[in-house]
Amino acid sequence: MQRELIGIYGPVTTTFNSRGELDLDGFSRNLSAHVAAGLHGILIAGSTGEAALLDESERHQLLEAARKVIPSDRWMLAGTGAESTRGCVRRCKDAAERGADAALVVAPHYYSNAMSFASLQAHYERVADESPIPVMLYNIPKYMHFRLDADLVSRLAEHDNIVGMKDSSGDVAYLEHYIAASSDSFAVLTGHAGTVLRALQMGARGGILAASLFVPELCLELYRAHMDGKVSDAEDAQRRLTPSALEIVGRMGIPAVKYAMERTGYVGGPVRLPLLDASDEDRAAVDVILREVSAAISR
Repeated sequence: MQRELIGIYGPVTTTFNSRGELDLDGFSRNLSAHVAAGLHGILIAGSTGEAALLDESERHQLLEAARKVIPSDRWMLAGTGAESTRGCVRRCKDAAERGADAALVVAPHYYSNAMSFASLQAHYERVADESPIPVMLYNIPKYMHFRLDADLVSRLAEHDNIVGMKDSSGDVAYLEHYIAASSDSFAVLTGHAGTVLRALQMGARGGILAASLFVPELCLELYRAHMDGKVSDAEDAQRRLTPSALEIVGRMGIPAVKYAMERTGYVGGPVRLPLLDASDEDRAAVDVILREVSAAISR
């Protein structure tokens, strides 16, 4: 029986030291804390993990370190997207060798004008055919500059080795078309914490949420309230979560996420150039949001 792809997952940041090199000790400490908080799984080398700025050996080191910390009953997902199909297949195999349970594959997008229905179908089918581990589709128009077509998702959902997708668009109207492809063997997860409750109500099975890296308890509170049918509690949790989702994650991005992690007891650290660390203005805004979240939780 296929393992269920449900719950709240943390797309972990990649920790760097002051010299810009991997801080694997800090990375492992964060993972241990995320697991202890109750997250259902962890994504390594996703967008929030600065995947585009990592070299291959760093990806390998992160996966090896993560597998030592993440227990076997939690999902370990690996971002394996690449601009070439060949490169993506190689990353899927590398991830499998290092213990990943599934691969999250963002669509190739450098040659975005050439990414037709046919080319994307050929890409994903070849990756799924050759990947030793299950494959998840990844829709993030913010970085791809296009979205995965709903009919394409529906067709790919029929592949035996494609088990789900992450939709980070926040477009709940279009999300409905993706959820229509759901089945016992294909799960849709949202990547947008600002609309996570609506996504769950529509049939999404969980979320891969950057906000869960610094307010995991709130993300899990929302998910559990929804699963228990406690509508008002879930709505209240969504209301408290939305500023973190829209401002810290959505507007300010990875530097602010890392700062928010520092402020909530995790290892944040610097981002890697060409990204710049959070400005003083953004740090002050993060502090305000986190104080409001903390006050709401303590009431």
